[in-house]
Amino acid sequence: MINNPPGWSLNMLTAAYQAIRPAPSRYGERARTEPIVGRIGMRDLRWALARGMEDFAAVRTDVISLCVLYPLLGLLLAKLASGNDLLPLVFPLASGFALIGPVAAVGLNEMSRRREAGLHTTWADAFAVVRSPSIGGIVLLSLILMMLLLFWLVLSNVVYVHTLGPKPPVSASHFVHDIFTTPAGAAMAIVGIAVGFVCAAVALTISAVSFPLLLDREASLETAVRTSARVVARNPVTMAAWGLIVAGLLVLGSIPALLGLIFVLPVLGHATWHLYRRAVT
Repeated sequence: MINNPPGWSLNMLTAAYQAIRPAPSRYGERARTEPIVGRIGMRDLRWALARGMEDFAAVRTDVISLCVLYPLLGLLLAKLASGNDLLPLVFPLASGFALIGPVAAVGLNEMSRRREAGLHTTWADAFAVVRSPSIGGIVLLSLILMMLLLFWLVLSNVVYVHTLGPKPPVSASHFVHDIFTTPAGAAMAIVGIAVGFVCAAVALTISAVSFPLLLDREASLETAVRTSARVVARNPVTMAAWGLIVAGLLVLGSIPALLGLIFVLPVLGHATWHLYRRAVT
């Protein structure tokens, strides 16, 4: 319960400032060591998810406060896409959570890192990512993923125009009817899903462990992306399963008006850190 909102806000701002002060020498302790990629299996995925839930339970109130903005952003995007003109982009927008999810999880990765190190952890520590020596790489990779999402949206619109377009759907029900009952609708769905799969595969390959690695050590973006690709290449089945788990949980979290994402996102964000720790040494 917050008895003094102004005082509470001041305390939170102070905590955030403390979190983003100059970084200690902990960063870069293994900067010159080439990451070693190991083999992981389904047991490791279960372990990472279990640890993710433990982290979520340990800082549950703080994490919910941190992540509530993400579902609200999704609700805003859904509202923007509620008009008939943007109906063809509703699914790509909703699916886009999988592409930019790693960006939203960076702060959660940092919180898990601190808990693993036995440090006191609060929501304000999520902002500590801005003082990482690798912040440039983190920002650049975030922009790359956002550009990939934009690319997906543009391609989705192109697919619609060349199948069911160029006019916007008459209504949502008419749009759904066309998808399931017309050859053009089926073609749009098949091509659109294929395009989305390729974009999701690219996002998974370049960001599966990139953000946690950039937080864990002073490394270049090239090293982080290359290491992430090596993890996927060495564990294709396991990482494909991880991608499906992430997609499935995001879908389940989106069903109740995206409110489930308040719980799904932090668990996945924390789990990503622990998956990185299992896959990279």
